[in-house]
Amino acid sequence: FASLFSLFAVFPPSPLRFGQSFPLFFPFHLFNTPTMFLTKSDYDRGINQFSPEGRLYQVEYAIEAVKLGTTAVAVAVKDGIIIGAEKRLASRLIVPESLEKISKIDSHCLASSSGLTADARKMVKKARLEAQSFTFSYAEPCPISSLAKATCDLALKFGEDRDEREEDDKDRMSRPFGAALLFGGIDDQGPAVYCCDPSGTYTKWAAKAIGAGSEGAQNALEEQYNEDLSLEEGVQLVLKVLRQVMEEKIEPR
Repeated sequence: FASLFSLFAVFPPSPLRFGQSFPLFFPFHLFNTPTMFLTKSDYDRGINQFSPEGRLYQVEYAIEAVKLGTTAVAVAVKDGIIIGAEKRLASRLIVPESLEKISKIDSHCLASSSGLTADARKMVKKARLEAQSFTFSYAEPCPISSLAKATCDLALKFGEDRDEREEDDKDRMSRPFGAALLFGGIDDQGPAVYCCDPSGTYTKWAAKAIGAGSEGAQNALEEQYNEDLSLEEGVQLVLKVLRQVMEEKIEPR
């Protein structure tokens, strides 16, 4: 508890004569102010506030949103990269071609997403702009790592204060992205797969799965992947993994 003291002095009503004394009182009052304790729900509301355990709950919830999305798998082999993604149709009346699960970023790079479609669309748009800007400036394809970094930089802009921003407010976000991206492409370093998650972290993988079936798919990749796979063997591996984790029968779209 924090303590607050107030001090008062009582002075005599008339001037003192030499040798005269008077009582001087110093009463004080103690005001107790209760210490504030934040509950888990309080930390939930603060997107930039760490809990005592060092956790950002809003980021954790965004990562959970990715796990509710469709499954996507990306594999890098010696001759290229393979990306496979699930299309989940909520109704038989939905036109399958209207659901874009694998997006072309540039002539040398593709991306697949899982989670909230609108968030993923914004991340894909950022990656495309980065690829075009890099090619325009340097007359060569943008490295896959640079695309992943630019996308994660956008993902880190949630909750920024207006005064701290160097750019205008059009990209300002009130929450983390509820989507993750798998980048697959070929640059001067060879075939590469990168994963970007809602925390703003990007990592390079030989093979990676995201989405609802990511846990089972990643375990299957750990057991069956090797770096000497051919392109055709990589295609068969991706199809096999998707068959294992998808609830419905696979149909080519």
